[in-house]
Amino acid sequence: MVKHNSHLVIIEEILSQLGKGGHKEEGIPIGVSARHCHLSPETLELLFGKGYQLTKKSDLLQPGQFSANETVTIVGPKGSIQNVRILGPTRKLTQVEVSKTDSIRLGLTPPIRESGNIKGSAPITIVGPKGSIYLSEGLIIAQAHIHMSPIDAEHFGVRDGEFVQVEINNDVRPLRFKKVKIRLSQNAVLEMHVDTDEANASLVKTGEKGRLVKEDKRND
Repeated sequence: MVKHNSHLVIIEEILSQLGKGGHKEEGIPIGVSARHCHLSPETLELLFGKGYQLTKKSDLLQPGQFSANETVTIVGPKGSIQNVRILGPTRKLTQVEVSKTDSIRLGLTPPIRESGNIKGSAPITIVGPKGSIYLSEGLIIAQAHIHMSPIDAEHFGVRDGEFVQVEINNDVRPLRFKKVKIRLSQNAVLEMHVDTDEANASLVKTGEKGRLVKEDKRND
């Protein structure tokens, strides 16, 4: 009988913690995203040769995504950047994501956009070992965003496409990111993505956590 009661106590404690939304208080894990590119199958073949397939270097946190062994050089009117990592798998459209600092080095002015939204973005030349391609659009600075599942969204009380704020409360350089977009997908792993400029501004590193704050609608 005592054993049965102890099991009930454990179950009640677990339910109590779930009811509090335990991972809310743990914060939003942060991933610092360096410059990289996503290639279409056609662009991949043009840069690396017919029938070429990306080879995996390491898995990324988001399911099915990986960092490839392959790299390219990106070129702008004022300079170039070598060893830009390709992320897999291939996508429908080719795009390159850089920081503002990178864009100054290239001599280009890419817009801040959600990944995949490249219409009217900046031009870029990509050079691979077997060829090169000039894109009239495809270079962006990625908008800070949070990947989360529907369960995460329920816990945090947010919806897909909503903008939130994230506080970085370190002792050295506390900072609050605004206009952070919620990106919902069924199998997403909870993670906020910032670029290297944003990470440097708050001295935040991959694996550290921030606190989600709802946007004040009165200021929209």
